[in-house]
Amino acid sequence: MVGIIMFIVALFALLLGFPVAFTFGGIALLFGVWAEGPEIFAFMPFRIMSIMQNTVLMAVPLFVFMGLVLQKTRLAEQLLESMGKLFGSVRGGLAISTVLVGSLLAASTGVVGASVVAMGLISLPVMMKYQYSKGLATGTICASGTLGQIIPPSIVLILLGDVLGIPVGDLFQAAVWPGLALVLAYIVYIVIYSWLNPEATQPMERDPDQSRRQEVITALKAVLPPLALIIVVLGSIFAGIATPTESAALGGMGAVLLSVVYRQFSWRMLYDSAFETVKVTAMVFGILLGATAFSMAFTYTGGDYLVEEWMLALPGEEWTFLILTMLIILVLGFFIDFVEICFIVVPILAPIADAMGINMLWFAILIAMNLQTSFLTPPFGFSLFYLKGVAPDGISTRDIYKGVMPFITIQILILASVLIFPGFYGL
Repeated sequence: MVGIIMFIVALFALLLGFPVAFTFGGIALLFGVWAEGPEIFAFMPFRIMSIMQNTVLMAVPLFVFMGLVLQKTRLAEQLLESMGKLFGSVRGGLAISTVLVGSLLAASTGVVGASVVAMGLISLPVMMKYQYSKGLATGTICASGTLGQIIPPSIVLILLGDVLGIPVGDLFQAAVWPGLALVLAYIVYIVIYSWLNPEATQPMERDPDQSRRQEVITALKAVLPPLALIIVVLGSIFAGIATPTESAALGGMGAVLLSVVYRQFSWRMLYDSAFETVKVTAMVFGILLGATAFSMAFTYTGGDYLVEEWMLALPGEEWTFLILTMLIILVLGFFIDFVEICFIVVPILAPIADAMGINMLWFAILIAMNLQTSFLTPPFGFSLFYLKGVAPDGISTRDIYKGVMPFITIQILILASVLIFPGFYGL
């Protein structure tokens, strides 16, 4: 029971606000030395060296850098402005354009916080101006901003691929259809909502000085450069021309070139992007090192065997295991970030799933979609806090919580469809 107690203590320490990496590493040190002695960590240097030489994980800082450079090129602003003019003249058009822009930002930047904040600053005031329902406006922005968790190139999928031993390219390909299904489901919901509540989704006034043709051309100019980057990055992976790490490097270079195209390039921008990349990468790898020590102590104290025996003894075998696993990850996602879940929880569950003969690619997509849902779920969904931080004074926390509920329902329904009908998504 030492491993189970260690896990509970770690969660309690995280809830108290202790730093994640030091919490996992410190608790592993205390419990590991107490249970097995200092020799339990004899192989820790080799684990650290293995992490440092992992070429798959090299894609993480490269994709983060690509996203940060694109974030600083006014990409989101130009996309939202042009798409808003293109779809805004129909009821619910602003919300639909927000979903489409969110999916493009997810596929080009993959930074959830940046996407939510950008759309919250630009799109939310416009929707409020045209008397959109507060719930629909805030829910659409939060849901669209979290698409970066599932739509490739997703940092979550890269981490899951490393933990589960699945090629990242295969994960990217497998995630495309569930991600598109979510986008389509959001748009269908907005259309139905607009039809049932026409007063809550007022159309946007068209610019009399700009023809429809000019609006389309402006929208294409904003969409085509990031779309070309997405096609190059993901296409090179899917075609087998480049590894995810190589395509991530290509994406970083492409993002810098786009900053030149948008006339936003400066050495200061490049420095800031690189500096933020180092901070994010240090956070991810710091957590990974702490999680490695934690998993060693958890395994050597027999915690993994206890969990495996309990899971394998459940009635209903793999279906009970999958449903219980999804519930556990969903609840844990309220309190801890996806990085900790990927490095601490998934390695405990993966051997059990493998022993049950579960398709690990399918299992990984289910986890990724579940983690996306946890980003939205009150009261601790990260996207809710991002939006609240930039929302106008008239938007309350209650409005945001109420607004995301339909989108959480949609996500759970799509997650259930992936669970029940994996063949429909090519899994």
